Amino acid sequence: MTLKLERIYTKPADLEGYRILVDRLWPRGISKVNAHLDEWIKEIGPTTELRKWFNHDPEKYAEFKTRYLAEIHANPLTPEFVKQVAKQLEQTNVILLYGAKDEQHNQAVVLMDFLKNSGQLPTI
Repeated sequence: MTLKLERIYTKPADLEGYRILVDRLWPRGISKVNAHLDEWIKEIGPTTELRKWFNHDPEKYAEFKTRYLAEIHANPLTPEFVKQVAKQLEQTNVILLYGAKDEQHNQAVVLMDFLKNSGQLPTI
């Protein structure tokens, strides 16, 4: 199966996969019904301080990525999150949902790279 990214504000491309919102804040204007979520794991998102510092500024993205990866490594939830994603990938696609407008410079991109490089996801 495949690990994917999807902006929560776009029409869902894959409703068959396991859909996880990875933002710390609930996206404005999205109802829980329209989100088509299986789970919201807000604790895996960047801290409020880091999120506010980054402010979705592409020029800060490299430093944001470094800081967010440090947070991911220090987060006690991370090992369980990685196991959960790996388990779901054995059965279906996993879609990491995010709210940012910039589809290339956001925390979900960093998180997906982390997961792919973890060495713990199944190869299918």
